[in-house]
Amino acid sequence: MTATGTTTGPGPVSGTGIRLNAPAPGWSIEADVVVVGSGVAGLTAALRCAAAGRRTVVVTKARLDDGSTRWAQGGIAAALGDGDTPEQHLADTLVAGAGLCDETAVRALVTEGPDAVHRLIGTGARFDTTPGSDEIALGREGGHHRRRIAHAGGDATGAEISRALVEAVRAAGLRTIENALVLDLLTDADGRTSGVTLHVMGEGQHDGVGAVHAPAVVLATGGMGQVFSATTNPAVSTGDGVALALRAGAEVSDLEFVQFHPTVLYLGPEAEGQQPLISEAVRGEGAHLVDADGTRFMVGMHELAELAPRDIVAKAIRRRAHEQGVDHMYLDGRHFGAQMWESRFPTILAACRSHGIDPVTEPIPVAPAAHHASGGVRTDLHGRTTVPGLYACGEVACTGVHGANRLASNSLLEGLVFAERIASDIAAPDGADGGEPASSARPTGAPTASAPRTTLPLLAPETRTAVQRIMTAGAGVLRSAESLARAAAELDGIHREATAAVGQDGAPAPASDRKAPEPGVEAWEATNLLCVARVLVAAAQRREETRGCHWREDHPDRDDASWRRHFRITLDADRALSIRTTETADFPSTATP
Repeated sequence: MTATGTTTGPGPVSGTGIRLNAPAPGWSIEADVVVVGSGVAGLTAALRCAAAGRRTVVVTKARLDDGSTRWAQGGIAAALGDGDTPEQHLADTLVAGAGLCDETAVRALVTEGPDAVHRLIGTGARFDTTPGSDEIALGREGGHHRRRIAHAGGDATGAEISRALVEAVRAAGLRTIENALVLDLLTDADGRTSGVTLHVMGEGQHDGVGAVHAPAVVLATGGMGQVFSATTNPAVSTGDGVALALRAGAEVSDLEFVQFHPTVLYLGPEAEGQQPLISEAVRGEGAHLVDADGTRFMVGMHELAELAPRDIVAKAIRRRAHEQGVDHMYLDGRHFGAQMWESRFPTILAACRSHGIDPVTEPIPVAPAAHHASGGVRTDLHGRTTVPGLYACGEVACTGVHGANRLASNSLLEGLVFAERIASDIAAPDGADGGEPASSARPTGAPTASAPRTTLPLLAPETRTAVQRIMTAGAGVLRSAESLARAAAELDGIHREATAAVGQDGAPAPASDRKAPEPGVEAWEATNLLCVARVLVAAAQRREETRGCHWREDHPDRDDASWRRHFRITLDADRALSIRTTETADFPSTATP
């Protein structure tokens, strides 16, 4: 996969013919809609599609309740409190997005958000209320000028939302396929979506590689945090949805904007994998960021001090740590007292104590770690991608809501609002929302036999760790031309080595003495991670400015004249990466010309 020059103009909408190396499907089922993912976005879309009478199948990589949503601690943001308005929520979101938000998408989010939250409550989610009343208790987080964060179980909001939606899915009798890694998109002779291939891990009604045929596919696969060594994301967040969309010919955007959460429990320089998150809500309730001397270094740096947008706080922690020759700072909430820790933040308290740290009596060591992808598969306001019949919502999508930096607790709301919008579009009988609804498309079929097929070389499972370390060193919180060039070269080396071992059909290359990895979950995940890593680095190299959560040490200033615009990235049939630049900060239509 090599990068071509930056250009403007429309991008391709047809499939690339690129597939993962996998066995042919040995079983198949039929549906109207297949939803890939079981977080707030996926399950909301599935429930709404099923309620509209569409035969809906939910495919999820682990168990139904094992997605990223259940790890969300802080809550869900919406203008629910007295005196708060969608306009105020919009203003805070636009500031955090650093000039790259799609204001129309943000307006849809904040305007439809309150009602969407109340519908979630109607589904069964129980949010914390103020003592002695039925009013939702609202907290505050970074970048918000008002208390507008609804939470549940103190700091277990995601777990409660997941519980409610999973119970609703089971009560509705939706067909689900758990422990299934989705491999590739199926398209018909006209390039329209016709389903997905997937591999079911373990025993069950289905096993091994199969297919779900459907004219509408909703990607809700979550993020790609596992592309870095340390992340708050679960092990399943390996960028599968973005990689699948790229292979299918869809556009992705804003992948360079990866938000590093500033306060993740620091477990040492060698810590890897999923790390415990210390929710921004802890700072929202008054905890202070301090250095080893107890100095509050955020005071005077930003009007909101510890509650500045996340990119500002993460950079401040890195700067202070660099100045003092250390790896982390501290979050001091000792003044809360034991009762508040136990009632408001029981999950965080337990996580800290399990690692030998007691927040009641000592400051918590914290450092930034990869948290949320602001970019992803590009969509319009109805979740439609540039591939007809393929939708995306939640963290896998780039709706334009987050811009260059996500505002705290907007992610759950984005998944909720845009999942409902997708379901409305799929259920629309006549394309009233501006395009032909996928469910009204012609009957689906398998890809045409004459269509070219290129099999993507698989990576050895152990390559995953190498990719993560390369990305952490070269494309982490601090980036430069030098670090990114080094990361790109090292990732290209991994790709070349894998390519040399196989031919176009995935079979071992005759001249190679290297044994190609066997198809399997770990090899597919490593291959997906390399794909998204190379796209992220290519975009970060081209964006020669500092904006939002993209921090270039060699270009420390924001440059609106040159870079207040987006990249539209696709993977061509010859595996070359094509990068086009929008002419303004607005995205063009995703509709097929």
